[in-house]
Parts: sequence; C-alpha cells; structure tokens
Amino acid sequence: MIPVQEKPEPANFNANVRVRGTRSLQRKGIDPVVSLPAGKTLSPFWRDCLDDLYREYDQTCAYLAVHMERATGGVTADHFVAKSQLPGQAYEWSNFRLASAIVNARKCDFSDVLDPFVLPPDWFRLELVTGRIYANPDIAPADQARVMATIERVGLDNGINREMRARHYQEYRQGAYTAAFLLRRSPFVYQEADRQGLL
Repeated sequence: MIPVQEKPEPANFNANVRVRGTRSLQRKGIDPVVSLPAGKTLSPFWRDCLDDLYREYDQTCAYLAVHMERATGGVTADHFVAKSQLPGQAYEWSNFRLASAIVNARKCDFSDVLDPFVLPPDWFRLELVTGRIYANPDIAPADQARVMATIERVGLDNGINREMRARHYQEYRQGAYTAAFLLRRSPFVYQEADRQGLL
C-alpha cells in the first residue's frame, strides 16, 4: 500500500451523482449524517462515476497498488467512510477509493483501515522475493500497529497477494518488461524495488 494523490472531482460528478443522490436521500427520508436505518437502502448512483474513478486513478487499486483490468470485472468504488455510517458520504467524490471488489468486500464497514489519501510515505515495506508486506520497523509502534491492522483487515498479505507481488518483481528481473511497465502494473513493487536500489 502506498499513498494515493486525491484527484479533482469530475465536472459532471455533481449533476450525475451528488444531486441525484441527495434527492434520493430526501425522497427516502434518510438523514445524511445519521447511520442508515435498518431496512433502508441507498440508490447506487456512485456507479455512474466508476468510469471517471477508474480513469483518474490510473486503473490502480488504492489498497493493493496494482493495475486492474475492467474486462475481468471486480473494479469498485470503495466508500472510505462507510455509506451505512454516513449515508450522505455515499455520493461524495472525495470519499471514493478505487478498489478491487475483493478488497472492498473485506474492508466493508470497518474503520480500522488506513486511508491511502493521507497515508504517510514508506509506512508499508515489501520483501520483493517473497512478496511479504509488513510495517516499516522505523515508524512508531502505534503506527506499526495501524499498518498491521490494515494488512490484516483487507488481506494484503495473504498467499495470493504475496505470490502476485513476487511474480511481478520476478518477471521484471527476468526481463519480461521494463521498469516503466512495472511502475504501471505494480506501483508498490516498483517503489520498493527503487527504494532498495534494485531497478
């Protein structure tokens, strides 16, 4: 996981998502700043900006820091502040993080996941050969605990993700693609390879 620079709201977002979402909340009698009552559902207007979200955030999962192809499905808008907790945030561009469907499902409504938009640099470290992700041992113990909680919550260090990161680095080392392609395909692997002087 690496910091993600927040992108400006698209010009058509207000009309396509926020205005429609706000009207929907009013029609359904949902208070935008109170937890969603049982039995109430939100209209998924956020889906109408998924193309913009995918393009603006370089087709890269904010949590896994890997490129996602829409052709394979599983590209979602994660609501960083859960829409069940603050329904009004369901329709705010600044609350969206581009995420794989698996990561989004694991994060769910939990609030113990670090925000990629405000993540300090270098909090997450990576063993390139094994793909293991871990907390930077040089940061404060409390911050290390927050990193580990995020890793655990969204499954960043499970076997599948370890294998993926290790394979991306190995393929680069074998000459399958350039450093520029590694940066696009797997930005976290690229960043760690660069930090370790291995590019």
